[in-house]
Amino acid sequence: MKEQAISNPDERIGTGEGIGNVHLRFSQPRLPVLYSFRRCPYAIRARLALRVAGIPFVSREVDLRNKPAELVTLSPKATVPILVLQDGSVLAESLAIMQWALSVNDPEGWIRPDERAEVEALVALNDGPFKNWLDHYKYAERFPAHPAVFYRDEAVRLMLAPMEARLAAQAYLLRDTPSVADMAILPFVRQFAAVDPDWFNTSPPRFVRDWMHGLTGSALFNSVMHKRAVWRSGDTDAAL
Repeated sequence: MKEQAISNPDERIGTGEGIGNVHLRFSQPRLPVLYSFRRCPYAIRARLALRVAGIPFVSREVDLRNKPAELVTLSPKATVPILVLQDGSVLAESLAIMQWALSVNDPEGWIRPDERAEVEALVALNDGPFKNWLDHYKYAERFPAHPAVFYRDEAVRLMLAPMEARLAAQAYLLRDTPSVADMAILPFVRQFAAVDPDWFNTSPPRFVRDWMHGLTGSALFNSVMHKRAVWRSGDTDAAL
């Protein structure tokens, strides 16, 4: 579920991701509309930021095998998440959605200016090299050059081992309270853990395991993981 930006280089936000220049016309004011897929890690982190910011929004659950025409219109690749703002502007990157939501309201202090460089480095490592090893581990049958455990161990070496060192010294990745880095990376570690839960729950890194279970067991996380009916064109929207 790779993301694709619909970007306008003259409009920048947060980490440098673009705000889309696609505009939709509505006959009356409405809430932001999020096209989402429940299990997609990019969509999960977007929903987490919208929820913690207390921003009401409409969530349209997408069937990725039968994408609605509205989503295809917004993005040629029809990837999720995509957030349509009240003025019709489109945010087509999960990090841009997080930054926008937290710029509106950041009640738990997920973003601190002095942490920006560190956040960007951690998220870049997660979204790039770690995601690559995660995909190889999850779909090892597609990459027969090595067994699944090879890809698992590379993912641990690259990402989870450094995270373990951080979490041995503090409760979260940057400090003793959650940051945007924790929430941006969490859904991908959750996906990694789900490949072989027995191994993950009985093997190092144990601080990463405790961190993941603590966050995924929170009321915030569970509030964005409810199963919802697939949205079809013409369906009535409900605010979240």
